[in-house]
Amino acid sequence: MPTDRTAWHAEDASAALHALRSDAQHGLSASEARQRLRTHGPNSLPAPARRGPLLRFALQLHNPLIYVLLAAGLITFMLRDHVDTAVIFGVVWINAMIGFIQEGKAQKALDAVRAMLASHAIVLRDGERSEVDASALVPGDVVLLESGARVPADVRLLQAKNLRIDESALTGESVANEKGVGAVAAATPVAERRNMAFAGTVVRYGQAHGLVVETGSTTEIGHIGDLVRDTSALETPLTRRLNQFSLQITWVILILGALTFAFGVGVRHMPMFEVFLAVVGLTVAAIPEGLPAIVTIVLAIGTRAMARQRAVVRRLPAVETLGSVTVICTDKTGTLTRNEMTAVRVMLAGSDLTVTGAGYAPSGGFTRDGVPIDPAQHAALQALATCALLCNDAQLQQNADKQWQLVGDPTEGALLALAYKAGLDGQRQRAQYPRVDAIPFESELRYMATLHRGQGEGAFVLLKGAPEEVLALCSHEADGAPLNRANWLAAVAGAAQLGQRVLALARCTAPDDTAQLTVADLSARFTLLGLVGMIDPPRPEAIAAVADCQRAGLRVKMITGDHAATAAAIGAQIGLNAAQPLDGTMIDQLDDAALRHTLRGTDVIARASPEHKLRLVLALQADGELVAMTGDGVNDAPALKAADIGVAMGQKGTDAAREAADLVLTDDNFATIARAVREGRAVFDNIKKSLLFILPTNIGEAGVILFALLAGLALPVTASQILWVNMVTAVTLSLALAFEPAEPGVMQRPPRPPAEPLITRAMLLRILFVSLLMGACTFGIFEWERARGHSLEVARTAAVNMLAFSEMAYLFHVRSYTASALQRTLLHGNPVALAVSVLLILLQLAFTYAPPMQSLLASAALGVSSWAMIVGLSLAVFAAIEAEKWILRRMGLQRM
Repeated sequence: MPTDRTAWHAEDASAALHALRSDAQHGLSASEARQRLRTHGPNSLPAPARRGPLLRFALQLHNPLIYVLLAAGLITFMLRDHVDTAVIFGVVWINAMIGFIQEGKAQKALDAVRAMLASHAIVLRDGERSEVDASALVPGDVVLLESGARVPADVRLLQAKNLRIDESALTGESVANEKGVGAVAAATPVAERRNMAFAGTVVRYGQAHGLVVETGSTTEIGHIGDLVRDTSALETPLTRRLNQFSLQITWVILILGALTFAFGVGVRHMPMFEVFLAVVGLTVAAIPEGLPAIVTIVLAIGTRAMARQRAVVRRLPAVETLGSVTVICTDKTGTLTRNEMTAVRVMLAGSDLTVTGAGYAPSGGFTRDGVPIDPAQHAALQALATCALLCNDAQLQQNADKQWQLVGDPTEGALLALAYKAGLDGQRQRAQYPRVDAIPFESELRYMATLHRGQGEGAFVLLKGAPEEVLALCSHEADGAPLNRANWLAAVAGAAQLGQRVLALARCTAPDDTAQLTVADLSARFTLLGLVGMIDPPRPEAIAAVADCQRAGLRVKMITGDHAATAAAIGAQIGLNAAQPLDGTMIDQLDDAALRHTLRGTDVIARASPEHKLRLVLALQADGELVAMTGDGVNDAPALKAADIGVAMGQKGTDAAREAADLVLTDDNFATIARAVREGRAVFDNIKKSLLFILPTNIGEAGVILFALLAGLALPVTASQILWVNMVTAVTLSLALAFEPAEPGVMQRPPRPPAEPLITRAMLLRILFVSLLMGACTFGIFEWERARGHSLEVARTAAVNMLAFSEMAYLFHVRSYTASALQRTLLHGNPVALAVSVLLILLQLAFTYAPPMQSLLASAALGVSSWAMIVGLSLAVFAAIEAEKWILRRMGLQRM
């Protein structure tokens, strides 16, 4: 038996049969098929080794920020603060469950690829036709393919009649491929192997017999499954930044705690247990235990916002990742284009017409030099449209949603829509000129011919097909002039350079008594009616979306399996750099460094295989880019999984693409990506604002405790009171930032650098400034209350309220980086901020006056003078931050 990955397309059919010891007329015997099934295994993709649920859940805890939270929970447990312990461990559990569930969903990608294999197949066994489970197919089986069937394995064709196979899910080709049986060169790309039918593709037209040559994981789809399985999912920018930030917090807290303990015991000679309790309070103060919950809430709210924009998020961090990407790699067919062939040009003798309208909907018209024409008054156009309508086996139907759908070949669908745009009535024309006989399209002939007999007009033959073949059968042009073959071939070449697929249409008369049509009847006596140029047109909304992305500093690259000329034409129409398209052959010849250099100079990549797409994504990532990959085919799945974020089409996309992706567009609209990028940037802004809001509280609290310890003074707040402040501000005030709308101009700024730290220098300065303000006010009001002779409980209650109310004042500033808080008032943008402020006031009143809270947290009632001082200092904090923002605006700083 031959080795794996044999170039079956380069073998003659007889040689392939001999190599696999099979017979075209009888197939394999049942006993031989059973033996080979034991040798080769079932025709299905192997299930990957999966982690058990307990291990998967345990790995969700393998995160530095979770370690910090667990440490905080243990500390509060040691302090016998069981309420706060439960809250912290609850946050840990929620985060772990979210990751556990999302990881389980991501594993469905391979299941979807396996599902692409057909469930049943018609096979010859012992010379008899029988239907078997597709998993029972083995190399050497002879299978029968017919229109509408899904190909069950990789098949070397033995016989093919009018066979066209839709390979768009595998290769990205937008047109069903014509198939034959002749051998091709060993180096022929997958998309051009005309004698092969690949597992998971769909027969659109015709019939065939084929020899099964590869099954299961050795098929092309199986090879893609290996790529998906072998491709590791990269960390998102958010997880990278949070992990780095968590490690930094951990080390700072440990070092600061150790130094403080050493100072208290060694320098101050304080009791060891007392110093230990103070260090515990310092540690609790410094830990931002509310951060994971806030990040999760911000991401979840962003997920819901994207769902309203018709983008379904499969992994929460993907929301933020969209705001980080620097390059969007997009598939062409069905993503940037409609995946509906459309006639865009009609070349007649003496005139060149442009066809308006896109897709299969029969709406549109014709223009000449930009001026509309009446098709009913154009005899040459009517003759060509009649040929397009009658020499055609396709049908156009409206579904329940009034959308036009094609039944048949996409090329014929485009011709049918053209005829309807010319004003022809299909039912009337077919009744007036009934078809008598036909020569179906065959790849060897490359044309289709039909015989018709009109009432009172005699018999005539209509012909359509490849221009070279049709021109060879023509002698005259529609205006009666002799055929100028060179001019028409030049027109074909010009259309091809524009990425158009060109068909020629012709007509000739036939004897009235003609009842049958044979190839021998077709001689060089036809009149050329004209040429039709077709293309899978770009979506208008995709053109606008690409422009939006480019204005936002994103590079858009189109990666497709189509020909370079077609890809370049589409790329130029949507505004990409398409002057020097890169194709798969060139990619194979470039090393990694040269590929990265070449990618900087072009936005169009053609004839790309799944391996090419994966390599392109990895090359861009190696060049420091954060890559989003969009697609809808099985061929896109490995690159979707490898990209920093994979974006799949929800309607026309395959299950494999959807399950490998992080984001699914339910409307298959590239324009949705631009809206999702905007939402992603808003989400990351809100996460940064949450950090800007939470960290000053933690640093201010830690600073107060550290200063008191160093100065040998009483602690202004206890560990339990610190946890109370952190919990209520996380539950109330921080929550408002999750609902904050996007900053103005969010899509006019470039993507943030991938290496940018989570806490930038400008953010750090803001955090330190606000921390100093909060710490000074908190310590000041504590000492003021003590100086007035109030108890330690009253002073600490005032300090806790000072922290909470200064945070509330800061909330209305942190909603924007540098814009004045007076411009984003309570009445604009985010009503949640007002609601949570009211909630915080109620919680703090309960903390101050409710007996259970006084007993639990050692608080005490405050007088009017205390509240006046708290409110006054809070307004001072508000004014100080407003002044700092004014300085930043004067310096020209708009973002942090």
